[in-house]
Amino acid sequence: MEIVKSMLFFILAGLCEIGGGYLIWLWLREGGSIYLAVIGGIVLILYGIIATFQPANFGRVYAAYGGVFIVMAIIWGWQVDKVIPDRFDIIGGLIALTGMLVIMYWPRN
Repeated sequence: MEIVKSMLFFILAGLCEIGGGYLIWLWLREGGSIYLAVIGGIVLILYGIIATFQPANFGRVYAAYGGVFIVMAIIWGWQVDKVIPDRFDIIGGLIALTGMLVIMYWPRN
């Protein structure tokens, strides 16, 4: 159950980081309203808070989160930007996710 809860925190943190960054991207790159940037900044702060709920130390959590972020960014690009991942995106994402699982959840003595 602890792993499921941890994975949910990773996913929620990923949505906040990617979503907040995307809102700022829309503001700066697409000429969106300053309100997008403000909301994006708030969402990015939430990302930082959510990560603190993980059951490991800072370095391990952020190293493992990199794998989650990679996979979620590929999915975001596919679903939001309509960029279909190619086989190298998928292979790289699986490698990153495997590394994340080892870093975060491999049994330690």
